[in-house]
Amino acid sequence: MLVQRRIPAHHLSTDTKDVVKLGMGLVGTMAALALGLLLASAKSSYDAQADELRQMSATVLLLDRALAHYGPEAKEARALLRAAVVHALDHIWSDKGRQLGLPAAPRGKDVFEAIEQLTPESAAQRLLQAQILKIGVDLGRLRLLLFEEGARAMPMPFLVMLVFWLTIIFVSFGLFAPFNATVVITMFVCALSVSGAIYLILELARPFAGLLQLSDAPLREALQNLGR
Repeated sequence: MLVQRRIPAHHLSTDTKDVVKLGMGLVGTMAALALGLLLASAKSSYDAQADELRQMSATVLLLDRALAHYGPEAKEARALLRAAVVHALDHIWSDKGRQLGLPAAPRGKDVFEAIEQLTPESAAQRLLQAQILKIGVDLGRLRLLLFEEGARAMPMPFLVMLVFWLTIIFVSFGLFAPFNATVVITMFVCALSVSGAIYLILELARPFAGLLQLSDAPLREALQNLGR
């Protein structure tokens, strides 16, 4: 709006405005598509991680139940499993975990080794041990999927380009807009809304930190039911 006062009058003609509006319409379309796709992708990734966390919690309970059916010999493995869940909760949702924004690897190796060291005394126990090992592998796969999803971040060049598109759009608005309180407030609200959308995208990309972090309720509920 301040630059508008320094531009020669013939640069603000109707024909000039039409050309600028056409160009900004193209840029606005690209920015809207990019913003919508980014928001949808971030929300999809966030929902996938929430689902993986629920699956991991259910698999932890399934593994504990299978170890309980195996017999008293699996008591040490069950204790190690509980310790691994406690460690994961303390790390992922602690201050350190929020700074990293990524879940740490639980102590699953000790649990897996304890399961492998079990010595079945019957055909039923041998079959159950094989199933327990398979559940342990599935649990490790879910943890890795959760880790990989959390490691994904919004590409910085893409973000810079999106902000650049939005900036030139608002510059074009200011070049031809009258300078009054209504226009200034309207443009401020519009800019705040677009900035809020970008903020949501960045927050959804950090599921273990910020305002939109995933709830630890599924894993805590699983922890409460371990050993029963």
